[in-house]
Amino acid sequence: MRIQVGIIGAGPAGLLLSHVLNLEGIGSVVLEARSRDYVESRIRAGVLEQGTVDLLTQSGLGARMAQIGLLHRGIELRFRGERHRIDFPSLTEGKSVMVYAQHEVVKDLIAARLAAGGDLRFEAKVDGLDGIDTAAPSIRYTQHGAAKILDCQVVVACDGFHGIGRTAIPSERLRVYERVYPFGWLGILAEAPPSSDELIYARHDEGFALFSMRSPTVSRLYLQCPADVDLGDWPDARIWDELERRAEIPGGWPLARGPVLQKGVTPVRSFVAEPMQHGRLFLAGDAAHIVPPTGAKGLNLAAADVRTLSRALVRWFRTGNEDLLEAYSATALRRVWQAERFSWWMTSLLHRFDETGPFGQRIQLAELDYVTSSQAAMRTLAENYVGLPFAD
Repeated sequence: MRIQVGIIGAGPAGLLLSHVLNLEGIGSVVLEARSRDYVESRIRAGVLEQGTVDLLTQSGLGARMAQIGLLHRGIELRFRGERHRIDFPSLTEGKSVMVYAQHEVVKDLIAARLAAGGDLRFEAKVDGLDGIDTAAPSIRYTQHGAAKILDCQVVVACDGFHGIGRTAIPSERLRVYERVYPFGWLGILAEAPPSSDELIYARHDEGFALFSMRSPTVSRLYLQCPADVDLGDWPDARIWDELERRAEIPGGWPLARGPVLQKGVTPVRSFVAEPMQHGRLFLAGDAAHIVPPTGAKGLNLAAADVRTLSRALVRWFRTGNEDLLEAYSATALRRVWQAERFSWWMTSLLHRFDETGPFGQRIQLAELDYVTSSQAAMRTLAENYVGLPFAD
């Protein structure tokens, strides 16, 4: 079979690219190693920038998000027993963010692609790529025990950090930038109503804590922990007590507790691979970059990659003009590095770094005092959090 665009990975990036291209009359096939049930049940963060919300809405995917998503007009920074709210609309000309879980976005995308007759091939393991330096690349894959080949004009790897796509770029062409932090996030999904209407980012001498939500009845909460933490040392009661302690304020506060549905540790790392293209192979999403979760940028960067790449592909297929396609990597990486910088800054601002000692802790508090007292500093945080303007 020959198709215009072969897409590896049925995560948000791959599915959104297939959906947007279909709206423009461009054919694609999506290959996914896992089953549909697995893909639709993967729990990931889901804070959507204003631009991501707009992109989903404009492409016909906003109905369920508008119905069950949680619109947030600010966040709270909590430190030294004090509460400080960052109001997004007043600082960003009316912008906000939407809390809408990634697996819900994936469900919407799969439903839309299937309703439109899209070709989604689950349990299709990609074995290799051929001819990416030519005008006729192909993808070798195995599905239900049968070896198959998909011939394309373009291959887009949206197959995540551990996927095969990035490894197809010659090592001498690829440059990698990486930082692995010496801690992780111990996260729980709990059957408990959110303790706050908006996300709380708490800085404490013992480490960072984040209070988020998935719905009006389910909370998502995180604690900074050692990278090699043993979950056996963290029974549910200890987690709840530590969450309450790290967000303490005078007079206490009503932390809603409930049964823990899931528990796990998320590593904290920064990663960027350059360039994001080689020949007729293009990378998007986690295949090209990872950000610390502190800035809530992972899914949003994937959507931004898709926005940039889809526009370039549409121009190329319609007119033969390759200018946008050749500039894809440089264009996407400018936004990637802005998001990396913001995520690094948020991580540095709120986490405990043992190597910096008491001096570093005092610097953090001084920075937080500045951020919450300066209109310019609050605007900088808000502008980055809701999403910087797209560079059209």
